[in-house]
Amino acid sequence: MDHGDEQQLSRERQRKRRASRLIGSMSLAALLLLVAVALTGYAAYRDLFAKIHHLQVSGLGNRPPKFNNSLNILVIGSDSRQGKNARFGRRIWGQRSDTIMVLHLSPGLKHAIVLSIPRDSVVPVLSCPPEPGASGQIAQPGQVEQINATFAFGGPGCLWKTIEHTAHLRIDHFIELNFTGFEHVINDLGGVDICLPYPIRDPRSKLRLSAGLHHVWGAQALAYWRVRYIGMGSDLERIQRDQYLMASLAQKIKHTGLFGDPVRLIKVVSDLASSLTTDSGLAQGTLLSLAESLRAMKLSDVHFIQVPVLPYQQNNNWVIWAPSARTLFSAIAHDRRLPKQGEHHSPGRAATPAASQPASPAGLRHLTKTYGGINARINVCRDRGAFTGPLGGH
Repeated sequence: MDHGDEQQLSRERQRKRRASRLIGSMSLAALLLLVAVALTGYAAYRDLFAKIHHLQVSGLGNRPPKFNNSLNILVIGSDSRQGKNARFGRRIWGQRSDTIMVLHLSPGLKHAIVLSIPRDSVVPVLSCPPEPGASGQIAQPGQVEQINATFAFGGPGCLWKTIEHTAHLRIDHFIELNFTGFEHVINDLGGVDICLPYPIRDPRSKLRLSAGLHHVWGAQALAYWRVRYIGMGSDLERIQRDQYLMASLAQKIKHTGLFGDPVRLIKVVSDLASSLTTDSGLAQGTLLSLAESLRAMKLSDVHFIQVPVLPYQQNNNWVIWAPSARTLFSAIAHDRRLPKQGEHHSPGRAATPAASQPASPAGLRHLTKTYGGINARINVCRDRGAFTGPLGGH
């Protein structure tokens, strides 16, 4: 190699080293930019999550076992008139659980079951310590109360304990949302669709809608969520209507790509945070990972069902959980497919082959069919049965 070739090779090596350093600098800059964005996003979410109210839950007593790594989250819709909720009725004191649900997330977050518990359910009066906003309860063996009153007197912790002790279903966390938070979420999402087979003219909720498909915003969606004095005036019909509303809401979230839009998501979280109360054990990281997992879940894998009930003889306005509810609770606790009719087994006996099978999409369809539920893909204009009765419909 002559001197000219050596110089040419030297210049080529220097150019490659400069290019390599430049690429390395660009890569480092890009990495730092990504880290900065991530940290900024984290800081934003961290500040927002700091607005959530946290409650230390205690006094749960002898708790049912946990059989797997599924999550059962108690979801409470509170009618408290404290703070911004005073506009819904300043003279209404205390708090009641307008809505009670258990969100069951299977191991690996492959499917979700939203189990509605009628607020008129009869439950035992258990001992519960005082909580902020609730005086607590003294145990009254042999006495019962409406589960709505359990929350009013004992707070979220007492409701948590009562469900665990009566359903033998381990609860991992609770989330309580008030009226204002519900309205904000609906508005931030751009409204939600509801479909009415009959017109609603309810003077108590001031909800007046014609028959057909409607796109409603926060205030009307909340009124529809809570309206009870139509059809049979039954809380069970209200739950059925709410299931369709939740399905419509799930479709809205899925189709608008909320979880893929950080700016919009922060707006939703911001409006939601100050209206939420959770147990102190529900960490920010857990909430974020749950949101990310739910984003990938198919609508067909989200199912809404209700605890089966029977009339309560001593009070026509109350209901008791039917014997088949035990089978339902056990299937959810073990994350197993529900047995078909005739396959019921008592807790003390060995499970039948059908009852020992893991839950599957086919099993979930059987579950919703047996317990009168729906999945989140349902056509929202098929909710005809929840309007029939002397107070509305035919």
